[in-house]
Amino acid sequence: MSYRCSVPFAGAPRVITVVGPTAAGKSALSIALAHELGGEVVNADSMQLYRGMDIGTAKLTPAEREGVPHHLLDIWDVTFPAAVAEYQRLARAAIDDILARGKVPLLVGGSGLYVRAVLEEFEFPGTDAQVRARLESELAVVGAASLHDRLRSRDPEAASRILPSNGRRIVRALEVIELTGQPFTAALPDPAPHYPSVQIGVDRDAAELDERIAVRVDLMWAAGLLDEVRALIPLGLREGRTASRALGYQQALAEIDGVLSTDEAKADTVRGTRRFVRRQRSWFRRDKSITWLDGASPTVLADALALTE
Repeated sequence: MSYRCSVPFAGAPRVITVVGPTAAGKSALSIALAHELGGEVVNADSMQLYRGMDIGTAKLTPAEREGVPHHLLDIWDVTFPAAVAEYQRLARAAIDDILARGKVPLLVGGSGLYVRAVLEEFEFPGTDAQVRARLESELAVVGAASLHDRLRSRDPEAASRILPSNGRRIVRALEVIELTGQPFTAALPDPAPHYPSVQIGVDRDAAELDERIAVRVDLMWAAGLLDEVRALIPLGLREGRTASRALGYQQALAEIDGVLSTDEAKADTVRGTRRFVRRQRSWFRRDKSITWLDGASPTVLADALALTE
């Protein structure tokens, strides 16, 4: 079943999104909304897609889900490279199933591109195995920073959105530029809705969020992140191009290898998460269809419910 409609989607079932930066309170709000609305959660956190990556991604435990069905958790091995097009297919199938059963789909997470890929008519540029392999070989030789310089010269806007250390995304952008002859950003379509949606953003005061991140990182280590990572190493975590770079996991690997002390690994995770939060804010704040709520407000649930009426 498909719910592709044209604006204004009169009478069509809606998808409700709960988006925003890490540690702002998206999960808690989504559970409360699901109870109130008869909803089911579709995960839009790219790292929670990986099996066994629980502590470092703040994945809700089954008990914390409070009986609310969750979709697209634990679907990929840690060796699987992130694939937004595959996620799009799976997420839309889950949403269509939820809608067909008369329930409310709640698309929840902080991975902006994943959310956009689901909500909008978003066709991904093609790929070429030979071009990809050549660029990946070059990445291994010269490093991500050198390829990022090349990307900056060819598509400054794309370079501004991609970290110089994110070799996988840099390679993909250069591949699209080579195949299409256009900037990578030109290959991304103008927004056109795939589903009618109500988009809710959750954020907090910057200083408060910084503190919540520091507390969360301490709790990750206390909860046994290192043991989780040790258990994932035989399953291929080190070889996973996406999973091994996840915040917390790359630092835990460095601690296990003796490269970082515990305090250094935790501090690096906090710094990296705070940088990531700034990028999340930048991405989501560009979307004027998102209505922002204060995750610390005692009326946040009531405010969110009012938006869904």
